[in-house]
Amino acid sequence: MNPANSFRKVIVFNIILFVVLVAAAITGYYFYNQSTLYLKTDDAQISGTQITVAAPATGKLINWQGNVGTNFTSGQQVAEVQTQEGNKVVDIPVTMPAAGTIAQDDAVNNQIVAAGTPLAYAYDMSHLYVVANVKETLIDKVKVGQQVDVYVAGKAGSINGTVTQIGDATAGTFSLLPTQSTTADYTPVTQVVPVTISLGTTAGSGLVPGMSATVRIHK
Repeated sequence: MNPANSFRKVIVFNIILFVVLVAAAITGYYFYNQSTLYLKTDDAQISGTQITVAAPATGKLINWQGNVGTNFTSGQQVAEVQTQEGNKVVDIPVTMPAAGTIAQDDAVNNQIVAAGTPLAYAYDMSHLYVVANVKETLIDKVKVGQQVDVYVAGKAGSINGTVTQIGDATAGTFSLLPTQSTTADYTPVTQVVPVTISLGTTAGSGLVPGMSATVRIHK
Protein backbone atom coordinates (compact mmCIF):
# COMPACT_ATOMS: atom_id res chain seq x y z
CA MET A 1 0.00 0.00 0.00
CA ASN A 2 1.24 3.45 -0.89
CA PRO A 3 2.22 5.24 2.38
CA ALA A 4 1.12 8.58 0.92
CA ASN A 5 -2.37 7.26 0.18
CA SER A 6 -2.64 5.75 3.66
CA PHE A 7 -1.60 9.05 5.21
CA ARG A 8 -4.21 10.94 3.16
CA LYS A 9 -6.90 8.49 4.23
CA VAL A 10 -5.98 8.99 7.88
CA ILE A 11 -6.11 12.77 7.42
CA VAL A 12 -9.53 12.60 5.70
CA PHE A 13 -10.86 10.25 8.38
CA ASN A 14 -9.65 12.55 11.15
CA ILE A 15 -11.21 15.59 9.46
CA ILE A 16 -14.55 13.81 9.07
CA LEU A 17 -14.39 12.60 12.67
CA PHE A 18 -13.59 16.13 13.84
CA VAL A 19 -16.52 17.60 11.88
CA VAL A 20 -18.90 14.96 13.26
CA LEU A 21 -17.74 15.57 16.84
CA VAL A 22 -18.06 19.35 16.46
CA ALA A 23 -21.55 18.99 14.96
CA ALA A 24 -22.57 16.65 17.78
CA ALA A 25 -21.18 19.05 20.37
CA ILE A 26 -23.00 22.02 18.84
CA THR A 27 -26.25 20.06 18.62
CA GLY A 28 -25.89 18.83 22.18
CA TYR A 29 -25.16 22.33 23.46
CA TYR A 30 -28.14 23.73 21.54
CA PHE A 31 -30.60 21.25 23.04
CA TYR A 32 -29.06 21.61 26.50
CA ASN A 33 -29.29 25.38 26.21
CA GLN A 34 -32.91 25.21 25.02
CA SER A 35 -33.98 22.86 27.82
CA THR A 36 -32.14 24.92 30.44
CA LEU A 37 -33.34 28.37 29.42
CA TYR A 38 -36.76 27.66 27.95
CA LEU A 39 -39.89 25.58 28.35
CA LYS A 40 -41.39 24.83 24.95
CA THR A 41 -44.76 23.45 23.82
CA ASP A 42 -46.57 23.35 20.49
CA ASP A 43 -49.89 22.54 22.16
CA ALA A 44 -51.09 26.13 21.96
CA GLN A 45 -53.43 28.33 19.97
CA ILE A 46 -54.59 31.90 19.54
CA SER A 47 -57.72 32.67 21.52
CA GLY A 48 -59.78 35.61 22.72
CA THR A 49 -62.84 36.59 24.71
CA GLN A 50 -65.85 35.39 22.75
CA ILE A 51 -68.73 37.84 22.38
CA THR A 52 -72.17 36.36 21.78
CA VAL A 53 -74.71 38.41 19.84
CA ALA A 54 -78.12 37.09 20.92
CA ALA A 55 -81.74 37.83 20.07
CA PRO A 56 -83.26 40.11 22.75
CA ALA A 57 -86.79 38.84 22.16
CA THR A 58 -88.82 36.31 20.20
CA GLY A 59 -89.83 37.54 16.77
CA LYS A 60 -88.74 38.12 13.19
CA LEU A 61 -85.09 39.04 12.62
CA ILE A 62 -84.82 42.01 10.25
CA ASN A 63 -82.11 44.34 8.95
CA TRP A 64 -79.31 41.96 9.89
CA GLN A 65 -75.87 43.56 9.37
CA GLY A 66 -73.65 41.10 11.23
CA ASN A 67 -71.64 39.70 8.35
CA VAL A 68 -68.34 37.96 9.07
CA GLY A 69 -65.50 40.46 9.29
CA THR A 70 -67.72 43.42 10.20
CA ASN A 71 -66.49 45.57 13.08
CA PHE A 72 -68.91 46.93 15.68
CA THR A 73 -68.51 49.17 18.69
CA SER A 74 -70.09 48.37 22.04
CA GLY A 75 -73.82 49.05 21.92
CA GLN A 76 -73.92 49.48 18.15
CA GLN A 77 -77.04 48.11 16.46
CA VAL A 78 -76.57 44.92 14.44
CA ALA A 79 -80.19 44.16 13.56
CA GLU A 80 -83.74 44.32 14.88
CA VAL A 81 -86.24 41.76 16.09
CA GLN A 82 -89.78 42.53 15.04
CA THR A 83 -92.19 41.35 17.70
CA GLN A 84 -95.84 41.73 18.61
CA GLU A 85 -96.78 43.59 21.79
CA GLY A 86 -100.55 43.53 22.12
CA ASN A 87 -101.95 45.04 18.95
CA LYS A 88 -98.71 46.79 18.12
CA VAL A 89 -95.65 45.68 16.14
CA VAL A 90 -92.42 46.70 17.87
CA ASP A 91 -88.88 46.60 16.47
CA ILE A 92 -86.40 45.76 19.24
CA PRO A 93 -82.75 46.55 18.44
CA VAL A 94 -80.11 43.82 18.52
CA THR A 95 -76.94 45.45 19.81
CA MET A 96 -73.32 44.43 20.33
CA PRO A 97 -72.58 43.59 23.99
CA ALA A 98 -68.97 44.74 23.49
CA ALA A 99 -66.72 46.02 20.73
CA GLY A 100 -65.62 43.28 18.36
CA THR A 101 -65.40 41.77 14.90
CA ILE A 102 -67.93 39.19 13.75
CA ALA A 103 -66.16 35.83 13.39
CA GLN A 104 -69.18 33.55 12.90
CA ASP A 105 -72.56 34.53 11.47
CA ASP A 106 -75.41 32.10 12.21
CA ALA A 107 -78.27 34.51 11.54
CA VAL A 108 -80.75 34.37 8.68
CA ASN A 109 -82.50 37.61 7.84
CA ASN A 110 -86.31 37.53 8.10
CA GLN A 111 -86.18 34.30 10.12
CA ILE A 112 -88.18 33.81 13.32
CA VAL A 113 -85.85 33.65 16.32
CA ALA A 114 -86.43 32.89 19.99
CA ALA A 115 -85.27 35.17 22.78
CA GLY A 116 -81.68 34.37 23.72
CA THR A 117 -80.86 32.60 20.44
CA PRO A 118 -77.18 33.16 19.51
CA LEU A 119 -77.12 34.98 16.18
CA ALA A 120 -73.38 35.53 15.81
CA TYR A 121 -70.08 35.32 17.64
CA ALA A 122 -67.43 38.02 17.69
CA TYR A 123 -63.98 38.69 19.12
CA ASP A 124 -62.04 41.80 20.00
CA MET A 125 -59.24 41.25 17.48
CA SER A 126 -57.06 43.88 19.14
CA HIS A 127 -56.79 41.93 22.39
CA LEU A 128 -56.21 38.32 21.43
CA TYR A 129 -54.06 36.03 23.56
CA VAL A 130 -52.54 32.55 23.55
CA VAL A 131 -53.67 29.55 25.56
CA ALA A 132 -50.82 27.04 25.88
CA ASN A 133 -51.24 23.61 27.45
CA VAL A 134 -48.23 22.79 29.63
CA LYS A 135 -47.63 19.28 31.00
CA GLU A 136 -48.41 18.91 34.70
CA THR A 137 -44.85 17.66 35.24
CA LEU A 138 -43.49 21.01 34.04
CA ILE A 139 -46.10 23.48 35.27
CA ASP A 140 -44.13 24.29 38.43
CA LYS A 141 -41.55 25.96 36.18
CA VAL A 142 -44.13 28.44 34.86
CA LYS A 143 -44.71 31.70 36.71
CA VAL A 144 -46.90 34.72 36.03
CA GLY A 145 -44.81 37.47 34.46
CA GLN A 146 -42.40 35.22 32.54
CA GLN A 147 -41.54 36.37 29.03
CA VAL A 148 -42.66 34.21 26.12
CA ASP A 149 -41.68 33.86 22.46
CA VAL A 150 -44.77 32.97 20.42
CA TYR A 151 -44.46 31.41 16.97
CA VAL A 152 -47.67 31.28 14.92
CA ALA A 153 -48.11 28.96 11.94
CA GLY A 154 -47.80 30.93 8.71
CA LYS A 155 -46.32 34.01 10.41
CA ALA A 156 -42.67 35.01 10.12
CA GLY A 157 -40.65 35.61 13.25
CA SER A 158 -41.90 35.55 16.81
CA ILE A 159 -44.33 37.62 18.87
CA ASN A 160 -43.46 38.78 22.37
CA GLY A 161 -45.82 37.61 25.09
CA THR A 162 -46.14 37.46 28.85
CA VAL A 163 -47.60 34.76 31.09
CA THR A 164 -50.65 36.34 32.74
CA GLN A 165 -52.54 33.38 34.16
CA ILE A 166 -51.96 29.75 35.11
CA GLY A 167 -55.00 27.50 35.22
CA ASP A 168 -56.30 26.21 38.56
CA ALA A 169 -57.41 22.95 36.93
CA THR A 170 -56.16 20.72 34.13
CA ALA A 171 -57.61 21.10 30.65
CA GLY A 172 -59.27 17.68 30.95
CA THR A 173 -61.16 18.51 34.15
CA PHE A 174 -64.09 20.00 32.26
CA SER A 175 -63.96 17.58 29.34
CA LEU A 176 -67.12 15.76 28.32
CA LEU A 177 -65.07 12.55 28.40
CA PRO A 178 -63.73 12.10 31.95
CA THR A 179 -60.29 10.58 32.49
CA GLN A 180 -61.22 8.75 35.68
CA SER A 181 -61.22 4.95 35.57
CA THR A 182 -63.40 2.52 37.48
CA THR A 183 -61.04 -0.41 36.92
CA ALA A 184 -57.91 -1.44 38.79
CA ASP A 185 -55.68 -1.39 35.69
CA TYR A 186 -55.98 2.32 34.95
CA THR A 187 -52.94 3.75 33.18
CA PRO A 188 -52.14 7.31 34.30
CA VAL A 189 -52.10 9.89 31.51
CA THR A 190 -50.05 13.05 31.83
CA GLN A 191 -52.45 15.97 32.10
CA VAL A 192 -51.92 19.50 30.84
CA VAL A 193 -52.61 22.81 32.54
CA PRO A 194 -53.78 25.81 30.46
CA VAL A 195 -51.51 28.85 30.61
CA THR A 196 -52.73 32.21 29.31
CA ILE A 197 -50.20 34.40 27.51
CA SER A 198 -50.98 38.02 26.69
CA LEU A 199 -49.74 39.46 23.39
CA GLY A 200 -50.34 43.15 23.96
CA THR A 201 -52.16 44.90 21.11
CA THR A 202 -52.90 42.51 18.24
CA ALA A 203 -54.85 44.89 15.98
CA GLY A 204 -53.80 44.48 12.36
CA SER A 205 -51.55 41.52 13.17
CA GLY A 206 -53.50 39.09 11.01
CA LEU A 207 -54.01 36.78 13.97
CA VAL A 208 -57.38 35.11 14.38
CA PRO A 209 -58.74 32.82 17.11
CA GLY A 210 -57.95 29.15 16.55
CA MET A 211 -54.56 29.60 14.88
CA SER A 212 -51.96 27.05 15.97
CA ALA A 213 -48.97 28.35 17.89
CA THR A 214 -45.73 27.20 19.47
CA VAL A 215 -44.58 28.95 22.63
CA ARG A 216 -41.19 29.19 24.26
CA ILE A 217 -41.42 30.32 27.88
CA HIS A 218 -38.28 31.89 29.35
CA LYS A 219 -37.43 30.17 32.64
